Parts: sequence; structure tokens; C-alpha cells
Amino acid sequence: MVHLLGAEGLSITYGTRTVLEDLTLGVDQGDRIGVVGRNGDGKSTLMRLLARRGEPDAGRVTWRGGVSVGFLDQQDVLDHTQTLRATVLGDAADHEWASDSRKRDIVDGLLGGLGWESAIGSLSGGQRRRVALAQLLMQDHDVIMLDEPTNHLDVEGVAWLAHHMKTRWKHGEGAFLVVTHDRWFLDEVCTLTWEVHDATVDSFDGGYAAYTLARAERDRSAAAAEQKRQQLVKKELAWLRRGAPARTSKPKFRIDAANALINDVPEPRDQVSLKRMATARLGKDVLDVESVTHSAAKTGPPLFEDITLRLGPGERVGLVGVNGAGKSTLLRLLDGQVEPDAGRVKRGKTVKTAVLTQDVTELMQHQHRRVLEVMTEHKSTFNVGGKEFSGSQLLETLGFSKSRQWTPVGDLSGGERRRLQLLKLLTGEPNVLMLDEPTNDLDTDTLAAMEDLLDGWPGTLIVVSHDRYLLERVTDHQVALLGDAKLRALPGGVEQYLRIRSGKEEAPAVDGRTYRGQSSTTAAQTPQRTAARSAAQPPPQDTGADNSTAGPSEGEKRQARKVMRRVERQMEKFSLRRAELHELMADSSHAAEVERLTELQEELSSVEEELAEAEEAWLEASEVAES
Repeated sequence: MVHLLGAEGLSITYGTRTVLEDLTLGVDQGDRIGVVGRNGDGKSTLMRLLARRGEPDAGRVTWRGGVSVGFLDQQDVLDHTQTLRATVLGDAADHEWASDSRKRDIVDGLLGGLGWESAIGSLSGGQRRRVALAQLLMQDHDVIMLDEPTNHLDVEGVAWLAHHMKTRWKHGEGAFLVVTHDRWFLDEVCTLTWEVHDATVDSFDGGYAAYTLARAERDRSAAAAEQKRQQLVKKELAWLRRGAPARTSKPKFRIDAANALINDVPEPRDQVSLKRMATARLGKDVLDVESVTHSAAKTGPPLFEDITLRLGPGERVGLVGVNGAGKSTLLRLLDGQVEPDAGRVKRGKTVKTAVLTQDVTELMQHQHRRVLEVMTEHKSTFNVGGKEFSGSQLLETLGFSKSRQWTPVGDLSGGERRRLQLLKLLTGEPNVLMLDEPTNDLDTDTLAAMEDLLDGWPGTLIVVSHDRYLLERVTDHQVALLGDAKLRALPGGVEQYLRIRSGKEEAPAVDGRTYRGQSSTTAAQTPQRTAARSAAQPPPQDTGADNSTAGPSEGEKRQARKVMRRVERQMEKFSLRRAELHELMADSSHAAEVERLTELQEELSSVEEELAEAEEAWLEASEVAES
């Protein structure tokens, strides 16, 4: 492998915080590196230093002679007075780039629909981002560094960029580094992952999935070592409680050993724990968009023409579509922020919506207020998982330290603002949650925490996102806006949408104008959620007659409600016993009794199995009682 560039003894400090310390690493020919880590841990700083866009406090960055490095900054650095042609092509004539298939592909993939003579200043932020990316990719570089290139790209644009980066060089040639929160992109393109954390960098072979598995194994090993340390601490403290006062060198030696163990606690990472808030009860009627026609401008073409969308309780829908097709507008219609030109949006009586917008507008009016003041603006305590939390405690679970809670909102990073915005929404106890590009500015750890939260979300969920990893995990089915003012179900999910957009498949017909879960096949569902729903369905009753359209009788419903009440009592008993067993196992008096711990663990496993069976029985009965 030919070495292209590297860093030796690299250190940099901002204020009192050391971002990178004594770091040595290198980039070789053929490397395809994904850079991941928490917001603020130094991913962009590392890339800027390697690209010689900044100077370290100590150490040096070396480039091999003749190496050309291209860098895409997160910031808008384009000259707004220039035209798109001058920015991307410079002085090159049309025949010079049009005769190069790679450059034609870049123009088609990133600049379709934009006029060559358009002024850069007249373009939207997302369009300028595409222009900056196209400008970089048009040039020949040995190393390309991309800082959040997938921001402002739709699903189709992300898929194009992944294919371009995979095929740009021959195998073993060139190199690139990418900082992105798009897990699908990392898995699709990268063969090496750098995790930036605690002022250092750990390297893992493979893309995001391989990195996640390797990190889990590393954390498991660390947890095992910590458990051993805790056992030693308990033994030493027990000896101190039994031993004589420190009058001889031997007791003093044991006291020093215990203190060393107690002090040898690794610094905790800035963990994010998104927990489920209390959710308002949701009735059977949620949101029905009926024969809606709507235009963004009264004189312009309609964004939607005679569309119908019916959302039921617990519905989980992913919305994809081309830029400008009306995805965000559809969310505003569902939220009641705008009224349709024709048709109606019917809302259930118990519906309480919340929208996570793209541009964090909810926090704009609080720029000079402190985080804790914003959090406790309407109430000071919050119900989370049946427990009461103060505003400060809740902020800590979301990664805001006590000192950070007194930071003005205007001084927060993009990721921190996004976390605060999401937390503010959830404390309002909505039962219909709409997320408009929720992955913007969030790191992969926070995304994983958010997905874990959404997995257990009991209400109705609508997600607009270009992050197919997120869509395929947290939604059961997807619908598409293809720019023709119609809404179509996607039984094949995001992959089908990409085939339609590339012309490899015809767009599905608008079938019955109903887009509930039944309009999608199980191919678009996650295996876990499909299995859970199958388990919850009651078996069909064979009565010898055709009752395919008939529901359960009133007698069957009454019996189901009795079963639910009986099972609820059982579940309460099992839950109480499970809590008792956890307390017994945590009791230090049993810590050294291996046989006793084994017995308690076996009973705990049995209780959890019985609780799971009871929950399944309750779900089956509830399906009958509420049908």
C-alpha cells in the first residue's frame, strides 16, 4: 500500500478542552474510511487538520509529494456572485466536460434541473450544497475528504453518491474519508471505520455494521473487566469494615489498595438515554386526509391532487419523495398548520400531534435563554416510564451535563439543539409524532438511541427522511411522492422507490386511495415487528361459514375483556416478583453466594418467560376486544 498522507503526534485544544491528543495515523492508497463519533468529539476537526485547513497545537500533518487532496467543508464557502457554470466548470467549454462520461454523470446526478446561468446566491441551501459537491467531484484528486456530504441529499442522491464513490477509482487506487451520520452510506461504501472519542481515534475494519459489532465486543470486554474490579472493591471494603483501625503498615496497605480500586473508575462517555415519555391516549380515529388538493402557491401547479391517506392508531409510515414534491407540506397539513385548497383533513378527538421540523424553528425564539430555562418553561417535573424526573435530571439523561444546562441555546451545537428540540416535543406527551428529516445534525450514537425510543413508541409515527437505515428500521411501510401530485404505496420500500426513479420499474397505480399497513406487503416490514404482529393476531375461528368480513361478536368481546383483566392481574404479580428478584440479586450479602445467585437467576428467567407469555395473551385478547 502506498502511503498518501498522515498525522504524527497531533494535538489540538479549544479553550480548556483537549479535542485530539498525541494522535498518529495515516491514509493509504485504496483506503475507504468512514469517520464516526459523538457530536463535538472532533471528527470535523480531524478531517480539517488532515486536509491542512487548520493548524494543530502540536504535531504535524505530512502529505506524500505530488498528492492532491479535495475537501468538502460543512460550511457554505461558494462565491454567491458567480454563476453555477463558472463555479462548477470554470473556463472549460461544454464539449470538454460533456465528452467525459464521469463528469456527465456528476452533472446528471447532482445538478439536474438547475440552470447553468443561475447565480449561486439565488439557490437554496440544499442546492448550493449539491453545487459544492459537484465542484469537488469534477476535479481529479488522489484523496477526497467529505464532511457530511449526505446533508440536503434525498434518498436518490445518497444512492447516487454511494455508487459514484465506489466506482470513481479502480480497486486499490485513490482514497477518501467521509464524516456522515448516514449508516447505510457507511456500510455501502467504507471498508475502514475510525471512531473519534476521548481525544483519540480507534480503527475498525469494515463499515458501520462491522464497527458496531466490534464496538459491542469491546464494550463487553470492558464491562467484564469493570465487574471484576467491582468484586475486588467489595472484598476490600468488606475487609476494611471487619479489620482493625489503621495502626500498622498492613492495614494501611489494605486501605491504600481499596482507595486505589475505588479511584480507578474509568471516565464515563457522554451517554445519551432517550426514554419514552408518557403518551396521551389515542382513540381509533387518528388522521384521515380525504380527497385533498393543495398548491404551495395559488397560481402554481398543485402539490397534491385528490389524494387520500388514512392513518390509524399505531400506524408507522415512512414518506419518501423528490425534493419539492411536498413532503414537509403534507406534514403541515396533517398538523393543521395549513388548510387544503379542496378536500379535508379529519382529526380524531384525542389526537395530539407534534412535529420535529428540519430547521429547529421551535428554538429560534429562545436563542438567549439557557437550556434548563427552556426545558422547564411550562412545567418542572416530567413523567418518564412511570417515574418523576426534574427538568435537570431529564436533560442529564439526554447528554446535557449540569454545566451545559446553563448554556444559552444560541451557543449549542447543531446536534445539541436537535436533541433539545426532540426532548421538548416528547415532554408535551403527543400521541402522533411527525419527524421531518430527524437525522440532520445527529451523530450515530444519538440516532441509535432515537431509533430505540421510536421502536417502543406507542402512538402513530410519520417519518420524512433520506436516511433509509432509519426508515427501514422504525417504519412498517413507505409511501412516495414522485412529483406528479399523487401519493403511492411502496410495497418494496425504499429499494422500489429507487428502481422507479431510475426508470427500471413503473410507478405503482393509485389503488383505492387508501394507504394503511395493508397496502404494503410484509417485505417492507422489519422481521421483528412482523413477528410481533403475527403473534398478537388471534387465530381464525372455523365456524363452517364464510365470515371473512365479520368481526367478533359482542359475547366474544366481553369474554376477551375478562381475559384481559385476569391477565393484567397476573402481569402485575409477575412484574412485582421480577423487581423483588432484581433487588435480591443486587444485595451485597448474596454477591459471593454463587449457588444462591444461580437459583435467583433461574427463577428470574422463569418469571420473565411467564410475563412474556402473559403479555402475548393480553395482546391477543385486546385485538378481539377492540375490533
